Amino acid sequence: MKWIFRLLGLVVVIVVVGVVSIFFLPADRVARIAAEQLRGVTGRDVAITGDVSLTYWPVLGVRADGLEVGNADWAEQGPMLQAANAAIGVDAMALLQGEIRITNIEAESPTIRLEQRADGRASWQFTDASGEAQIETETAPDRPARAISIERLKVTDARLIYDAEDSDLVSYEGVDLTLDWPERLGPAEIAAVLRPTGSPVTIDAVIDGFAGFITGDTQTLRVAVDAEAGKLAFDGRGSTAGAVAGTLTLNTGNTGAFLQALGLPGADLPENLGRSIDLSTAVTLTPDRQLALRDLVAGLGKNRITGAADIGLNGVPQVNAQLDVGAFDLASGATPEASGGSGGGGGAGGSADTGWPKTPIDASGLAAFNGEIVLTAQSIDLGQFKLGATRALLRNDRSRMVFELRDVAAYGGNVSGEFVINNRSGLSVGGSLAARSIQMQPLLTDAADLDRLTGQGNARLSFLGAGASVDAIMRSLSGDGSLQIGRGTILGIDLDRLMRSGDSSGGTTVFDSLTGTWTIASGVLSNSDLLLQLKNYRASGNGVVGLGTQTVDYTFTPVALRANSGQGVSIPVRFTGPWSDISIRPDLEAAFEAEIDAKTDELENRAKEKLNERLGISGQDGQSTEDAVKDRVKEKLLRKLFD
Repeated sequence: MKWIFRLLGLVVVIVVVGVVSIFFLPADRVARIAAEQLRGVTGRDVAITGDVSLTYWPVLGVRADGLEVGNADWAEQGPMLQAANAAIGVDAMALLQGEIRITNIEAESPTIRLEQRADGRASWQFTDASGEAQIETETAPDRPARAISIERLKVTDARLIYDAEDSDLVSYEGVDLTLDWPERLGPAEIAAVLRPTGSPVTIDAVIDGFAGFITGDTQTLRVAVDAEAGKLAFDGRGSTAGAVAGTLTLNTGNTGAFLQALGLPGADLPENLGRSIDLSTAVTLTPDRQLALRDLVAGLGKNRITGAADIGLNGVPQVNAQLDVGAFDLASGATPEASGGSGGGGGAGGSADTGWPKTPIDASGLAAFNGEIVLTAQSIDLGQFKLGATRALLRNDRSRMVFELRDVAAYGGNVSGEFVINNRSGLSVGGSLAARSIQMQPLLTDAADLDRLTGQGNARLSFLGAGASVDAIMRSLSGDGSLQIGRGTILGIDLDRLMRSGDSSGGTTVFDSLTGTWTIASGVLSNSDLLLQLKNYRASGNGVVGLGTQTVDYTFTPVALRANSGQGVSIPVRFTGPWSDISIRPDLEAAFEAEIDAKTDELENRAKEKLNERLGISGQDGQSTEDAVKDRVKEKLLRKLFD
């Protein structure tokens, strides 16, 4: 028992000496050794700039009034971590053995600066870290330094600054971050809370082999970003060099709110075009920021997109994608103003009261990316227009987007050409379209709510307009076009009944062909060569259609070919008024004037013939009766003078 008590007493003495020695450790020496260990972990300069004091509770260690961890030598934003108040915890048992091993670091309200360059360099790559601590002692032992790890890192109320070359600077305030890394060769768990807009966004990550990860090795990692309006998750492999490969999923109930929660500009997206997203894709990201998406499946409400894409993330994203949108619905949930329609019904036209929408068009999204997207669709419902199977190429270059319609089934026929939206120096739209074998009634109904013309035909159209709203664009339109229709009908008027009795109310006119050309200037379409061929009639037309004002003033003149002993009888029909209420009435005044002009010309010609017979003169080709009479008088005077 004597020896037992002696041993116990020895242990107590050792413990007391150890504990007492802790109280007498020089704080600045502990801080200096801890800084050296941090340098070994990060490979960066570490400086404790303020006063240092020992802490015994709740963590054994030192508290420093200033801590700085240096950034990469090429970085421009300043130290990677800069804290006015930091606590460094040490392992008490190791300390009793004469060693100082960091167990945790806590920093309050620090500034964390992360930088990335287009060539793939990132300031958080600790490729110059040794992973070993160079512990200095007075005796300078030659035993190898002990590899260390930081078991826990806790940061509260931090300011996080992210600077990616060729991109806008991103800054977050009030960031909380914890790192749990109990085993140096084991995994690390990271939890962070960001509050870009006040609403918390949580980030949870698990990284296997964290010691290798911070020195640039590729390791298995799982990341989840959770906000009130959506969740983003990744499961795969990655490295601090920016190499990533795995599966990415995105689920949002409100995409605009999710983006705003991340501190990004929100977007009021259409109901079936991104307002909610259910996305899954295989993703690969290279250190030089080249992103590849494969097996992409994105649910956008009623719409579903599949395909693949390659995206360069240096500066403005450079996109090369092939997408299949299936039966694409852009009409559901769209407001009347958003769809560009102005109302109307009964086959008449848009509302004369409201006209075209005057709300300013925000085309800034055209600057969001450059590149090419190949688009295929089973059908596309644009609300105002409905297309069948579609193959198109979308090219965007510095806010100038071109839709190249390679093969579009529409209205029983086919449409090709291109449509251009240019927002480089003010918004303008233009295009050149060719339609073949198109059913005219459904097309005109969708385009202008005019359903009186039926038939199948070909059409060509080129146009250009500029302005900040649909109304301004329609009033500025210029261009030209042509139309050729085979056999068809004109609803609402019976030319045969009109010609026989002057009745223009109701009925249907069947025609054999309809052709015409037009020009557009300042939003007004002008036509002067419309020609309609029927069995017993021929009709011509001329007038204007106000595309900007949604009005029409057009005269349609049918001619009864067999009437008037084969000379024909014509009764012009005038279409006037707004598209919503077009008035159709015979222009009898014009008909009488034409008949009077014809009779007057006939009488004048007969009188001239009688006068010529009486005077015995015959005018030369192109010579008027008056000139012929003068020549006859001159001839008689000369004869008298010389006879």
